[in-house]
Amino acid sequence: MMAYIIRRVLYAIPILIGVNLITFVLFFFVNTPDDMARMHLGEKRVTQEAVEKWKEERGYDRPMIYNNEADGIKTLTDTIFFDKSVKLFAFDFGQSDDGRNIAHDISQRMWPSLAIALPTLLVGLLVNITLAMLLAFFRATYIDITGVVLGVVLMSISSLFYIIGGQFLMSKLWHLMPISGYDTGIDAFKFLILPVIIGVIGGIGSGTRWYRTIFLEEINKDYVRTSRAKGLSELKVLFKHVLKNAMIPILTGVVVVIPLLFIGSLVTEAFFAIPGLGSYTIDAINHQDFSIVRAMVFLGSVLYIIGLIMTDISYTLVDPRIRLE
Repeated sequence: MMAYIIRRVLYAIPILIGVNLITFVLFFFVNTPDDMARMHLGEKRVTQEAVEKWKEERGYDRPMIYNNEADGIKTLTDTIFFDKSVKLFAFDFGQSDDGRNIAHDISQRMWPSLAIALPTLLVGLLVNITLAMLLAFFRATYIDITGVVLGVVLMSISSLFYIIGGQFLMSKLWHLMPISGYDTGIDAFKFLILPVIIGVIGGIGSGTRWYRTIFLEEINKDYVRTSRAKGLSELKVLFKHVLKNAMIPILTGVVVVIPLLFIGSLVTEAFFAIPGLGSYTIDAINHQDFSIVRAMVFLGSVLYIIGLIMTDISYTLVDPRIRLE
């Protein structure tokens, strides 16, 4: 098992390096520091002196990759590439363009994102699998057909509709919970209920249809017919055999969304004024804070790779054949 994990981690390293290099090229060659300065200053006629001052204040005045004027190791370390790209591997995100510590901001804002995303994932998973099992149990009946049609309808509706509609009904019309905002401690609960409910409802259509397809594919296999022939009830067949053997595609869908648990939902956090990483990224884009955007791109890449590694590891726990390979 340990050799398997090490092999997967080693596969991930060149991927992360490649993502980091592509990000560096996009931010510093396609969009040069001079371009960043002019966009950030936001003036139609910006003097070169103002551009140079902005670059000097933020460390963008150094050479890109190699510093001919430095001596020794500083020829490589006293560069934009080392300071803005290589240091990311040590999770040294540096300072934002307005002087804030990015690592501190991330450590503070990740908790509101987790407070919304984690219950949405768990409750949504429970609801979607339960409904999908129900449709699979009543397959080819009016219940199944009605569920599929409703799933398509729910999938076709924009997430903005659920957010705006939920805010109008639950907050404006019925006054059951705050329309937006956030608080710390136990008081945060009342601000999280509505985003979680909307997140679960918004994912029912696609989630239920996805898991229904998985279960129906398993139901048609030989081992299920053998279980029925042995006299097992349909419920036992579904929950004891079908659900167990459908765990690999289920785990694939669950573990891959791990980055979203930390990065947060851009739309949800923006509409509900949740101070998470999603709104943090949106604010950085609006204010053209390129340091924060780079940090969030790198963090998202790391979390996504971690999700893929966890997916591979979870496969070995539910399928012994992978361990043997």
